[in-house]
Amino acid sequence: MMGDPEWEALRRKGGPVVWQGVCRPEWLDYNGHMNESYYLLIMSWGTDRLTETIGCDRAYRESGQGTLYTLETHIRYFLEVKEGQRLTVTSQVFERDAKRLRLYNRTWAQGRETPVAAAEFLLLHVAGRPPRAAPFGRPMLEALARLDRLQAGLAAPEDAGRGIRLKR
Repeated sequence: MMGDPEWEALRRKGGPVVWQGVCRPEWLDYNGHMNESYYLLIMSWGTDRLTETIGCDRAYRESGQGTLYTLETHIRYFLEVKEGQRLTVTSQVFERDAKRLRLYNRTWAQGRETPVAAAEFLLLHVAGRPPRAAPFGRPMLEALARLDRLQAGLAAPEDAGRGIRLKR
């Protein structure tokens, strides 16, 4: 997939590809579109894949160095997804400090130039018993530095931090 022009275009627009699959029949709602919960599911799978990529894998967690907890998620739906559509999730780390990451995951449908949905995630690194906020361990810091270099050309998402409100 690395040489695939479509993948390269998505990487430039939204970060590395972290999940790919097809909208399954059981994911449809009563309108015949992908149910909102499955947008979150596939973007969550993308977040899981990204956390492994940045060093928060099973070995890291089992070593006691820590893990990541999701503190907040905000999803936006742009276009309907139908059964059988091929989907790709990309993930961008666009802000971080010593203990937290802000991710922006985009879901793309094959043949579309714009995402069908996007979700912003706030993750916290925790360690210890009971779990408490803790700085990232060295393996994660090194992997995040590599990811920073990969995503250096990506702008912060324009709608990141957007809340829900009615216009008056």
